[in-house]
Amino acid sequence: MTGRELHHALDVIWSPRPGLGRLSAVNHTIVGRRFIVTGFVFFLIGGVLALLMRTQLAVPDNTLLDHDTYNQLFTMHGTTMMFLFAVPILEGFAMYLIPKMVGARDMIFPRLSAFGYWCYLFGGLLLYSGLLVGQAPDGGWFMYPPLTSEAYTPGLNSDFWLLGVTFVEISAVAAGVEIIATILRSRAPGMAIQYLPLFAWAMLVVAFMIVFGFPPLILASILLEVERAFGLPYFDATRGGDALLWQHLFWLFGHPEVYIIFLPAAGMLSMIIPVFARTPIVGYVWVVLALVAVGFISFGLWVHHMYATGIPHLALSFFSAASLAVSIPTGIQIFAWLATLWRGTPLLRTPLLFVLGFFFIFVIGGLTGVMLAIVPFNWQVHDTYFVVAHLHYVLIGGMVFPLFAGLYYWLPSSTGRLLSERLGRWAFGLMFVGFNVSFLPMHLTGMVGMPRRVYTYPDWMGWDWLNLISTVGAYLFALGVLVFLIDVARSARREPGPRNPWQAGTLEWTIPTPVPNYNFVSIPPVRGHDPLWERPQLAAEMEAGTHYLGSVEGGRRETVGTGVVSGRAEQVIVLPGPSWTPLVSALFVAVFFVGFLIRQYELAAVGAALAAVAFMFWGWFNGNAKAPDLREAAPGVRLPMHYTTGCQAPGWWGLAIALLADGALFASLVFGYFFLWTVSDAWPPTGYDMLELTMPALALAAVVLSSAGPAYARRALLRGRPMGAVVGLLFGLLLAGLYGLLQWRVLQALPFGATEHAYGALVYTIVVFHLVHMAMAVMIAFITLLKALGGYLTPTRCVDIHVTNLFWHYTVAMWVVSFAVVHVFPEWV
Repeated sequence: MTGRELHHALDVIWSPRPGLGRLSAVNHTIVGRRFIVTGFVFFLIGGVLALLMRTQLAVPDNTLLDHDTYNQLFTMHGTTMMFLFAVPILEGFAMYLIPKMVGARDMIFPRLSAFGYWCYLFGGLLLYSGLLVGQAPDGGWFMYPPLTSEAYTPGLNSDFWLLGVTFVEISAVAAGVEIIATILRSRAPGMAIQYLPLFAWAMLVVAFMIVFGFPPLILASILLEVERAFGLPYFDATRGGDALLWQHLFWLFGHPEVYIIFLPAAGMLSMIIPVFARTPIVGYVWVVLALVAVGFISFGLWVHHMYATGIPHLALSFFSAASLAVSIPTGIQIFAWLATLWRGTPLLRTPLLFVLGFFFIFVIGGLTGVMLAIVPFNWQVHDTYFVVAHLHYVLIGGMVFPLFAGLYYWLPSSTGRLLSERLGRWAFGLMFVGFNVSFLPMHLTGMVGMPRRVYTYPDWMGWDWLNLISTVGAYLFALGVLVFLIDVARSARREPGPRNPWQAGTLEWTIPTPVPNYNFVSIPPVRGHDPLWERPQLAAEMEAGTHYLGSVEGGRRETVGTGVVSGRAEQVIVLPGPSWTPLVSALFVAVFFVGFLIRQYELAAVGAALAAVAFMFWGWFNGNAKAPDLREAAPGVRLPMHYTTGCQAPGWWGLAIALLADGALFASLVFGYFFLWTVSDAWPPTGYDMLELTMPALALAAVVLSSAGPAYARRALLRGRPMGAVVGLLFGLLLAGLYGLLQWRVLQALPFGATEHAYGALVYTIVVFHLVHMAMAVMIAFITLLKALGGYLTPTRCVDIHVTNLFWHYTVAMWVVSFAVVHVFPEWV
């Protein structure tokens, strides 16, 4: 084919369906744009809520808002900015940019990306529906119990938050799995890990942080919702629970969340600064090590937010030291950026202006963060406006200003049109001045004693002028955002500009505009950090189809799969086309959440059942039975198709990464069990008889023996005996059923209930948690069994059996740990 013919053929294969069929699109460019636009809309809504609050606080004794409305607006503002704006819009940038940066035609699991977006959208709508019906969450964006328990918030206010945020967090974790798998397994041939663009490095670290950091909050939300709905006392101190368990679980998520928000912005800066400095980044390796170090250290800081809760001073000293230590790798990145600017010849355009604004604002936020890490000072300003000022200097300075730099930098890559330099400078000036006028005085407001979350104050407190100045600054900042929106709207009428207006060196600038759905006509080999700077003719070569996958076979969507570290081409990955399954699956999950919200548990059960059917349908139609086993990926280079590569297939990697998140969820549950043990007078409570171990031991034996079935099935299939695989799977399913019956009898025989004491609540929760996982393992094995009976599994097409084994063995290992916690540990106490 000629280059033009190849363009046309790829366009036919990769184009979304027309009209309403576009809702079935799974292409990363479309899904990424949806995330970005939806996130920006939530940013604007959250900004309006902030302006209403600032207007209320502009003068003393203001009656614009009553205290209930103010609490709802305060909660929704914080929740919107943290859960509906910051993380989703950055994940949207990652979905849009990473395949283009690393030389892939799409994310590695396109339907998972689309499913994540619909979960995000429906979760956000569920959350905001509370505001529309006058029952918006009002317990703060941190939702501390006992304030948010059923006794003190008897309406649906807290339920909207708990269910809406959990729905959104499913989206975040799905995106994390997607990003990790794409970066590790789908780079351009030759792009070894040491050549990875720094934004991709930042998102790789962040995705792992999401996988490990979000499950504690998901668990906390589930536990509190179950407590509110069914009375299980996880956080009720009168029945053995502890409200501090919520704080521990929340901040196990909350402090890594700050760096989950900052690190993608740091990755953007590491891409933008070298382009405008006209020189490669200084200290690439050091920047990568700093990103990884921040990711690790951030998980040791959660008690930074709990200094006033009575934790022993020796423990506080360790967390204080960790809070100070995180500034070291952050400082390394800042010095690398400054050194790059110093070595180069900076071009002062709008993106670089926002970068310079970041330096000023974020460094102030970092300095106040060091102050707050010091325990005595923290006690003095705890829950004052000093903390509000610090939080916004870190998050707006560390994320919003780099985000706007990224918007001005990458919008020409998406739309082909440059934004106005004049309006861009106005937008930056108003936002920079407005931000500092608004938040710099808040340090003083907090130092003179104004607490957070108050909706009014008397005129004799001396806070009036400081609050009025802050309100004026907030409106100036909003005016700057408005100028940006006007600039974006006006740019649609401009003539398209050059393909690479900034003369950048990374692969996303080789793509023509408007951006084709398949990104690259052919995928080039890459052996450097800035391939366009190293090979200026690269874009023309790619357009001519001279590199990998420069031909079309079978009407398939394809990209190259590469080695995790080496970047060596190892497989051709076949990607799914448009599908209604992600939208339908998300709708059924939404039915489950809505049913739970309104306490119609029959409706919730129907939603869960329909979602399970949709996921089974998803799993059944996964793969291309008619595709060949080998593909000529480049002249003289034949690669296996991904479904013939077993444990190297994307599906196996995706499940392995997802199980890291699930393992973090399970570990958080076990952490809750042992935390309550440490604060309880007796664990189990006095008078609780322990269950005789015969039946639990039989259940343990059944589940352990069941793992032999899938293991035998895998060996039999690889040896060319598909009926042996059927027998092995049937054996595993039979013993899984026996295990389920025995566990149900165990639950019925427990000599205590789930609502009398937190001990009983956690025992029941751990057992049910595992039964749910066993049901999922059975569902996966059943689909694999049907595929084996249908002749779809062969010694070469064996990914399904590998996936089944991985999940089954993980589930068995989970119960071994659970058995030790539930049945063995109490005997030792």
